[in-house]
Amino acid sequence: MLSPSDIRNEIEKRICNYLSRDKSGIRKALLKLIIKAKTVTVPMLHEILSKTFDVSYHSVASMVGIISSKLGILAVKKANDDAIGVYELKTQYADIVEKAIASV
Repeated sequence: MLSPSDIRNEIEKRICNYLSRDKSGIRKALLKLIIKAKTVTVPMLHEILSKTFDVSYHSVASMVGIISSKLGILAVKKANDDAIGVYELKTQYADIVEKAIASV
């Protein structure tokens, strides 16, 4: 079983790896928005990102899904099946994300 510090190190490694493949800067911008807002929705993120980047709604949804499932730094909440998912940054990982963004 992994210790909490091992988990934090693994998440930091995954975030850095995720950002290392960011050619346009959109991933970094997305993570900055998540840190700033703490609670986000895909429509909200798409509206903001589409002002700067040529990005589809589906692309933003995919990026958020990857961040949530593969990186494990977001929690998702839904009121019911038809509701839009509300993603919340897990507070224990906010400092890791900020550190990773600053290092890129």
